[in-house]
Amino acid sequence: MFEIIKAVILGIVEGITEWLPVSSTGHLILVEQFLQLDKSEDFKEMFDVVIQLGAILAVVVIFWKKLWPFGSKDNKHPLNKSPFGKMVKTDIFQMWFKVLVACIPAAVVGLALDDWIDEHFYNPLTIAIALIFFGIAFIVVENWNKSKKPKVNKISELTYKAAFIIGVFQLIAAVFPGTSRSGATIVGALLIGISRTVAAEFTFYLAIPVMFGASLLKLVKFGFNFSGSEAAVLITGMIVAFLVSVFVIKFLMDYIKKHDFKVFGWYRIVLGILVILYFNVIK
Repeated sequence: MFEIIKAVILGIVEGITEWLPVSSTGHLILVEQFLQLDKSEDFKEMFDVVIQLGAILAVVVIFWKKLWPFGSKDNKHPLNKSPFGKMVKTDIFQMWFKVLVACIPAAVVGLALDDWIDEHFYNPLTIAIALIFFGIAFIVVENWNKSKKPKVNKISELTYKAAFIIGVFQLIAAVFPGTSRSGATIVGALLIGISRTVAAEFTFYLAIPVMFGASLLKLVKFGFNFSGSEAAVLITGMIVAFLVSVFVIKFLMDYIKKHDFKVFGWYRIVLGILVILYFNVIK
């Protein structure tokens, strides 16, 4: 039962930090310094990634109408006038093609260097540096972007070039835990003139194939021979992450309509400093 309670807490942390640009992986690694699952190291490494599937399912549920590319109702961009063509939503297919283009950098590097990245960069110091660096980046970019009007205000206006550039920024988060996948892609999007709303929404969509792919990779490496206790812990964490994510995503989409991301930048800087102090002075 105590392990289930731990999974609930970790699910809450994941559900909040997966979508706010503060690094979910970084927070999970840090929380586990104080709240260790009584499981093998291989299971805990897999858990930190696969728990994100619950958060990803929240995106699918909330944005289902914008993600599902079939249906004749409200289809403003049908493929053609044939019965099948009327069911195909070309604008949504185009959006998915752009998502796939954005996934290329992280997919190539992730498959090639996954074990090496885990071995060298999954540690408190790397996380702290990434938290501080991208915290400063948020503040600098928001100040630089304050007087500029975004060039892209709709997902449909995103070019394939812009999608690839966002994917390159996502690669930074794939390599350095603590960066925040959503934080890196949002910073990249803002730098090339994409509005906060579009940047956040595209980041949500981009998470779907990336996190499904990362989770599948971790599950294959771990194997599918779960004990009953391990399965219960993993499923509990995913369900809690899903429920919390539903509320957090809706909050963030409302928040960015009136506010910028600088508050998250300051939060990251303070947290990064506390991490350095704890692991290098206090502990």
